[in-house]
Formats: sequence, structure tokens, C-alpha cells
Amino acid sequence: MVLLRFAPSPTGSLHLGGLRTALYNYLYARKHGGKWILRIEDTDATRYVPGAVDNIRESLNWAGLEYDYGPIKGGPHGPYFQSERLDLYKMYANKLLESGRAYRCFCTPDRLSATRERLARSGSNETYDKACLHLTDEEVARRVRAGEKHIIRLNDGNLPQRPAPHDIVFGALKDTHASLPTDPVLLKSDLFPTYHLASVVDDHEMGISHVVRGEEWLPSLPLHLDLYACLSLAPPQFAHLPILLNNDGTKMSKRKGDVQVMDYIRRGWEPAAVLNWLALAGWGVQHENPDTSAGSTSASSAPAPDSTALMTLSELIEKFDLSALTHRRSVLDPKKLEYINKHHLTRAWSTPEGLDNLAARLHDSVKAAFPLSQYTTEDYIKKVIPTLQERVTNLQQFPFLAPYFFIEPDFFTAEAHEMVKSISPSEYSDVTRAVAARLEKPDIVWDQQNISAALHEESTKSGIKSRVFMTILRHALTGMKTGPSVAEIMHTIGPERTLERLHTIRGSPLVSKM
Repeated sequence: MVLLRFAPSPTGSLHLGGLRTALYNYLYARKHGGKWILRIEDTDATRYVPGAVDNIRESLNWAGLEYDYGPIKGGPHGPYFQSERLDLYKMYANKLLESGRAYRCFCTPDRLSATRERLARSGSNETYDKACLHLTDEEVARRVRAGEKHIIRLNDGNLPQRPAPHDIVFGALKDTHASLPTDPVLLKSDLFPTYHLASVVDDHEMGISHVVRGEEWLPSLPLHLDLYACLSLAPPQFAHLPILLNNDGTKMSKRKGDVQVMDYIRRGWEPAAVLNWLALAGWGVQHENPDTSAGSTSASSAPAPDSTALMTLSELIEKFDLSALTHRRSVLDPKKLEYINKHHLTRAWSTPEGLDNLAARLHDSVKAAFPLSQYTTEDYIKKVIPTLQERVTNLQQFPFLAPYFFIEPDFFTAEAHEMVKSISPSEYSDVTRAVAARLEKPDIVWDQQNISAALHEESTKSGIKSRVFMTILRHALTGMKTGPSVAEIMHTIGPERTLERLHTIRGSPLVSKM
């Protein structure tokens, strides 16, 4: 069975790169009828951040990425915290010791540091002199009995033959042993494993078929394959995801920039839009010679989607193809998120059910923005949404894009003053009086088409330039320069509020001061 895992470290809030990794694991598992695990890699106690696990789970839940097995849920592969699996890592480390593939190292931190410096000064690429490799079995046993602190290292001079590394995204890879530390550490003196041993052991024990993780682990792939070979285990298939970059081209990290998922939740972005945006960052290439040997499906897949294609989660599952990821690092462009978010909202409120859902979501924020207004009911919000839909890119903007729908216009702003500074009081009064009189006639049908026709008729009769005519009405109704058409505004706020505003402003001292 296809089984994947998302394995974050609880060292802070989940960031966008982590969410994209979780998403790709989810998409691949669902596309191939498999499952995926949430595994918490918490073996580095010095970097643990309280609340980080809850943050990861909340972020995944907000995004709708439901894992099949993991913390809280449980499952057949538990425990799902690496700190609860220490005996397992110790057992595998002992297997490596017994086979001669690993050895105990008793060197102190000071000696290790001095050795690294000495080797570097001599021009050597090695990072350790293998001093403890040459200890006799009797000496090792004596030191262990004496309780001397030690670590366990891989013996990289005694590695079995294995195939060259291969990656679903990057294809055939060179073995980069020269860039690895000499005899890498597998088990630390506190009996906690390094990432390398823990991930290999857990991926095998949990039956992981595909490891989909960030490109930063690509240099470690040869070491991980060495460990599989030393333990006589079949490795999973690997896919490393090119790193995401901030809009300025810098590397995205937890410590720099606006990259936490919680930031996007707080700012009101749609989870479907964020997933759409992340999924397509770097997914948009068909390689000339697709390789299907490692689970790729690109030989028969459709062209990869454009980076602003609008896709639901089910559509992403259907079309997802790991081999269609670019090898290059990808910039996360916030303008693309705005575009995608706006169109996901448009898609959502195009159905009665979607409109009901959005009105319910907006109700609390509109009520909080205008606590004294009587025009904050869900039914009224459902009238306003279609009027503003072309202007809303994020639901958090909604209450403040056009406050005049919920409260009376503010005519004392600089913007309101600027609108009418070149309009005479007589023109203003003539336009508002004529339009009010026309809209009060019994033959008027209160829909957008009839209102628009009536305004056009009055504008023509007035002899006033159309632009000035409509500016006067927009000012009287909204006090703001931009927004939906005047006819749309009138239709939405209704005849009583429209006429009240036209009459009130005409009798206001504001008009005489123009």
C-alpha cells in the first residue's frame, strides 16, 4: 500500500514550506489510494517549542489536510512521537555495532573540536580521525562498563554496495559522500538518535513507501541509503521538493519573513486558495524524458497546470504529479495568492449553499465592525456580497471595503471633500432632488436595470455632465470615490435608505458649504 509521512520537528509554528510538504504527501497518498502519517520528530529537546505540536495539528486541520494516523488519532504504527521510540533506535544501533557497520566513539567534545580544526588546517575534507574505530573490543567493553559517555558512529569505511541514489523529482543523482561528515553520528550520548538514524528506522518500521520531503535533505540521501543497505532493508522511494523562496528571492525560514500558516489564518485567507497557491508553486513543467521507474506518472499525464490555475483540493488530487515539479526553487508570489483567493471566493458564493456559508462566516466580523448597525443580519450580508464580489480578494476586507452598506456615509473625510470640491451647491441640490423625485414615482421597479435606466434618463434631462451627475449621487450615497455602480448600491441598500440619504444630504449644511 502507498503510505507516506509528514514528519515535522516541533521547533516552532508550521510555516508555508511545511504546509506544502504536508499537502504533497496528502495529494500523493489520496491520488494513489494510500494513507499518510503525521509523525513528530522531537528528538532534539533543546529546540523543542511548547505548543508547536498543537500549532501543527491546528494548521493542518484548518487546511483540511486530515492525516490517517498520528498524534491523537493513533494507528498501527505508533507511537508517533520519536521521543517515545528510543528503545527502537537503540536496538537498530546495536545491530549496526554487531555487524561492524558502526562503532562506539568515546572522544570528548573538546577533542572532537580540536580534531576538526587540525584536519581542516591540513587541508583534509575529513571531520574526524577515526581514533575510536581502532579501540579493541576489550577496551570498548571496559569503558562501557565504567559508564563513560559515548556516541555511536557509522563506519563509512565498511559500507556495502548499493544502487546510486535516485529521486522522483530530480532523477538520477551523484553520490555525494565527500560532502558528508566522516563516520556520521547515529546515536548521541544521551541515547537520542540523530535525524538520520531515526528517520531511516521509523520509515522502515512504519512501512513508508514514499518519502516526500524538502530539498534540504537531498545531500543526506546517500547516507540514508547507506543505512538501509547496512541494515539490509529495502529503502522507500524518495522525492525531494525544491525550496520555496520569499518574494524577494531569499530562502523561506521560520525565523525570517511572514511565513507562518497562522499568519494566513489570522488574515482571513481561504484555506482552499492557500493550498491551491502552494501546490502550484513550482508545479508547472513537463520534463522531456519522463522517468516512470520510481512511481512517476508523467508519461501519461496531462500538461502541468499554470501557476494561477484555479483548482479545488479534489482537482489537485486528480492532476497531481510529483515528476511535474520543477528542479528550480520557486518564489511564492503574494499577488498570485490574491488572485487565486478572489476567484475561490467567487466560486464559493456562486451557489446558494456557498453564499449562505460565507454570510454566516462574515456575520461576526461585520457585527464587530459595526456594533450599532441594524444592517448586519446574515440575510442582508447575502445581499451585499454579490455587489462587492468583484472587489473582495480576502474576506477580512469585506466590512471595510464599503462601510456605507452598514452605516451612514461619513462626509467629513478628506476623500469625501475631494469628490465635490469643484461641484456647485446648486448642481448638487438639483441632481439629488431630481433623482429622488424620479425614484419616488410609483412606476419604478426596484431592480438594478430599472434604476440604471431611470438614472440615465435623469442625467440626460439635467444637462449636467454624466461624470459630474454620477459623482454627486455616489457622494450622497457613499461619501467614497470608488465602489460598485450607483445603481448597484441603490438596489442593495433599498428604496427607503436610498431616498433618505438623497433627502438628508440635500438639506444638510454640508451642501451650502461646497
